Amino acid sequence: MKDILQEPQIEWGGVWTEKKLDAFAKYVSAYLKIMKKYPYWKTIYFDGFAGCGERKDKNKTSIYQGLLLTEKEEKLYKGAAESVLALPDNLSFDYYYFIDSNEKSLNKLKKKLVVYQKSKTNLFQFRSGDCNQWLLELSNAMIRNNNSFASLVLLDPFGMQINWESIQSLKHTRTDIWILIPTGVIVNRLLDKSCELKQSQKLQSFFGLDKEEIIKYFYEKKTYNSLFGETEMIRKVSSPIEKIAELYTIRLKTIWKYVTEKPLRLENSRGVPIFHFVFASNNPAAVKIAKQIIKSERRWQPQK
Repeated sequence: MKDILQEPQIEWGGVWTEKKLDAFAKYVSAYLKIMKKYPYWKTIYFDGFAGCGERKDKNKTSIYQGLLLTEKEEKLYKGAAESVLALPDNLSFDYYYFIDSNEKSLNKLKKKLVVYQKSKTNLFQFRSGDCNQWLLELSNAMIRNNNSFASLVLLDPFGMQINWESIQSLKHTRTDIWILIPTGVIVNRLLDKSCELKQSQKLQSFFGLDKEEIIKYFYEKKTYNSLFGETEMIRKVSSPIEKIAELYTIRLKTIWKYVTEKPLRLENSRGVPIFHFVFASNNPAAVKIAKQIIKSERRWQPQK
């Protein structure tokens, strides 16, 4: 069960990855153009799972196998850092924070980004460790500085490493956020049909809800007559993957004023939903841009 909850190391790629990166890159460009009008706010880019953008084939976990990547999709890689840094020099953040739990992976990324560090005068920070802790550090720093900073946060792990407490810490900060929700590839697996919820603690920390609230949202009680009288049966709701995305967006609305109610749905090569990419902000113009991007990505086709 352990590998279901954690992110496979250096196992990235897929058309869904390209679609996710395309959507994010478009938003970053729009965000920086807008922020140029507000020079009194220092801008921060925070990538909570920066990685090194490489893959290896051995020791694949059950999560990775469930992604069902084709050989063509394998050629793609996670490259949010490079996508952001490849923007023109007049579209850049004041500070860049790249976080990853794997120090070796982070060092590889650091070497790959040397060329950008030479051409930009901005501050680059590479930090290894738990993303949750660094999110708390980010929120505390922004609050201490009277919100003189504006941050754009990207959280795109394969797994369920993000705790709700960490997300909630950003409530009183000027932060826009994109989050990759592992709806189909992980969360749905933990919501077993029999409602045993053996990993209920993980679900609770992920949604910021207690076990009873989670059961109420994802399970239905049905009563039917049998030879022995009335019998109560609990069954999982239909379309649970979409319900997972729906609940997470509802939870995000307790922190941000505006959330994309219909996140970008990302599918594997068989058309099975594995992730949902959701955006949240306190700026109505920002969420309008995000919605337009998501709408365009639904029609998007990868380059051949």
